[in-house]
Amino acid sequence: MIKIDSLSFTYPDREFHLDIPQLTVASGERVAVIGPSGSGKTTLLNLVAGILIPGSGVVSVSGQHVSGMSDGDRRRFRITRIGFVFQSFELLEYLNVIDNILHPYRISSALRLTRAVRERAAVLADSMGIGDKLRRPVTNLSQGEKQRVAICRALLPGPSLVLADEATGNLDPDNKEQILELLFRQVADHQATLLAVTHDHDLLPQFDRVVDFQAFRGTPA
Repeated sequence: MIKIDSLSFTYPDREFHLDIPQLTVASGERVAVIGPSGSGKTTLLNLVAGILIPGSGVVSVSGQHVSGMSDGDRRRFRITRIGFVFQSFELLEYLNVIDNILHPYRISSALRLTRAVRERAAVLADSMGIGDKLRRPVTNLSQGEKQRVAICRALLPGPSLVLADEATGNLDPDNKEQILELLFRQVADHQATLLAVTHDHDLLPQFDRVVDFQAFRGTPA
């Protein structure tokens, strides 16, 4: 699913350098990424998603050379093949729950909003326990409910890869376990691969594998 070879990345305006000689994630794996703050974990997710481009090396997802694509091709690939779950949710406060879930379909011609998509969004929201809140403003939701909306939005296009950046970082202990369980269940139902950054080591036994960023050479910003 993910293959990284001889990757080197630097931010032009920061004293940061990341080297990953090799990293692979198999299709269907649930992999946790841990490591010190500033070591490049979020940078890794952005490189896999094609938001950032390495200075050298190769990043491939599903056999596609993401780091070699054009800007437009990377955007299309990202919105159709990759679901991104952010720690800060990245919800649009002026939209209600269902419109936030459907938002990827409104911003890209690569996705077509149909009645079937709307029905799938409602089923997905129901499976995440927010089916009764579709018309509610996201500003009126709890932290856990907001994260469920973000997960629904990421999963709706049926991505083969889900990237989660501290998806449970803003949640209380009870919500963390529940949200992670729901995320795992949805990823399994969609036969997707999960690459998740986390600082919560209590959650690590639930993953198939753990990648410790201390194995790579990164100079914090």
